[in-house]
Amino acid sequence: MSSNRYGRQIRAPETPEGVDADASRAQERITSRLASLFASRQLSIDLQKQEQFSDAWLLLAVILTGVGLVMRRQSLLLVALALLSIVFVSWLWNRLALWGVDYRRVFSVRRAFCGETVEVSLQVDNRKLLPISWLRLEDTFPTSLPLEGGEVVVSTGTNLGTLSTIFSLKWHERLGRRYKLHCTHRGYYPFGPATLESGDLFGLFRSEKRQEGQDWLIVYPKVLPLVDLGLPAKDPFGDMREHRRIFEDPSRTVGVREYQHEDGFRRIHWKATARQQRLQARDYEPTTSIKLVLFLNVATLPRHWLGTIPQLLERAVSVTASIASYAIGKRWAVGVLANGALPRSDQPIKVLPGRSPAQLTRILESLAAVSPFATSSIEQLLTAESPRLPWGATIVVVTAVVTAELEATLLRLKKGGRKLVLIALGAEAPEERRLPGIVVHHVPPSAAEDEPLPALFLRLPSPVEEWAALAQPHGGRSRAEAA
Repeated sequence: MSSNRYGRQIRAPETPEGVDADASRAQERITSRLASLFASRQLSIDLQKQEQFSDAWLLLAVILTGVGLVMRRQSLLLVALALLSIVFVSWLWNRLALWGVDYRRVFSVRRAFCGETVEVSLQVDNRKLLPISWLRLEDTFPTSLPLEGGEVVVSTGTNLGTLSTIFSLKWHERLGRRYKLHCTHRGYYPFGPATLESGDLFGLFRSEKRQEGQDWLIVYPKVLPLVDLGLPAKDPFGDMREHRRIFEDPSRTVGVREYQHEDGFRRIHWKATARQQRLQARDYEPTTSIKLVLFLNVATLPRHWLGTIPQLLERAVSVTASIASYAIGKRWAVGVLANGALPRSDQPIKVLPGRSPAQLTRILESLAAVSPFATSSIEQLLTAESPRLPWGATIVVVTAVVTAELEATLLRLKKGGRKLVLIALGAEAPEERRLPGIVVHHVPPSAAEDEPLPALFLRLPSPVEEWAALAQPHGGRSRAEAA
């Protein structure tokens, strides 16, 4: 410090070392304030967090830009510019990540039998120039079918299975993953919905898309020869000849005859009429038709609301499918009715008698959807549907349990002129002397099926159900027996 002639003090100019020291102290103060600021805003990388971007990244870029301009530090400006560029590129990449991405499931077959293996391919197609650094796929898979090549994780909240896998695709690339499904149980199995999740290369942003479409795989029940089920190879349903009805097959013309008054207009053979100069009618080949109607009882206990025995139910469904396949192979008209409901429905299963080429497919698809929940008793189903059946049709009842009510219903139908066949699947054979005139077959369960069943689900009947059981016409047993 010095003074001039007026007595004022004059400050000496600072040296370069002093300027650098002041700048260093200012930079330290700014650094400490920034550290405390971002510590309060928790600017860190959380590996458990899906999206790493927050407003602190933009705030950091603004502060670095301001400090760089004030202190004239190009390095800070370059860092801020790089940070803003990364944020913008990541944001734009994330916005376009799932655009033009298609996902689909490709099955080798959509219908299979128990014991077969179905191959399913998960295909992802990237139809744009922007590559996809990562793509997480979570698809809903059934938990009842074992999956080879992947793991289906069961969600505790929804009890649904989820298959997760990760893809990385270049521009205009299609990738696929192949898995094998082992069809160990019959049923209707839905696949989907699926969730696609992707983001930018740096992990700052992420986005997801939910694909609601579902695919279905139908697994048919087991179809076995009747001999393997223990049924006789010859006339398993009694003598069917007396119930054959003669019809004429309009698709097979065997000749021409004179037109009669009872002949229809469509029967006229116009070319023969022109040659003979008088009306001529087609003569069709006579054919026979045997109708077989299968009644499946999904109840495996005397009171269907008490629970179910899964092994007996599966055997009843398999026996019904095997009989339907045998009858259609004989070119009989076959129908199936069951007191079980279709999925997402409360209506009983009903396939009217027919012998078209697609009849077996319709029957197997209906039997694949049979659930263990009965909509009514088998006696009520027989009483309601038997009047609607063609006269002369053979009624075959497949049941795992034979009750007194069922025996009384069968005797009443027999007295009305119906031809009846009872196939009992329980451990105890029904007494044939109590069912005179009815063909009875006992198909007992195997040793493995006769073991104690841990999958037996029981519940006590409600007062309304107990009252309804006692109020039935043949429900005159005691309350203890009904329970």
